[in-house]
Amino acid sequence: MDIKDKVGQRIKELRHELGISQEALGNKAGVDRTYVTDVENGRRNISVEILEKLIKALEVSFQDFFTAKEFRK
Repeated sequence: MDIKDKVGQRIKELRHELGISQEALGNKAGVDRTYVTDVENGRRNISVEILEKLIKALEVSFQDFFTAKEFRK
């Protein structure tokens, strides 16, 4: 699993915990729903700026985002 897959998996996990749709996350972060879909499926090499927007929209810190099991390997 590469980093794009890990980031996408973590975003999807946190989105599910919040109980929001991809569209709702996209709206909160200021990105298109299709972009969120592509990120979650590891098809986008996202910028740090977009990652920051998504993490803030998911209401977690960068530290909490990257301490997940996906990043411990």
